[in-house]
Amino acid sequence: MLDIALKISITLILMSILLNAYRLTVGPDMPDRILALDTMYVNSIALIVLMGLWLNTKTYFEAALLIAMLGFISTVAVCKYILRGDIIE
Repeated sequence: MLDIALKISITLILMSILLNAYRLTVGPDMPDRILALDTMYVNSIALIVLMGLWLNTKTYFEAALLIAMLGFISTVAVCKYILRGDIIE
């Protein structure tokens, strides 16, 4: 039962990543593109955690934590660049 649930959820997460990639490329303005990129980070974290559950390894959870930290920092840096024009004051 868990195997079927993992396959279904991995498929749905991959579909959401594809939809986010579409929004990232076609987005009407910059905030929509930043939001799509941030959502892609969250979806990729979910995909990595699900792969870790499916393969029964702990390495994927550490990779998900690393991607979460990088995703947060990059989102803050891009938003700061758009608002102020520079990242470091």
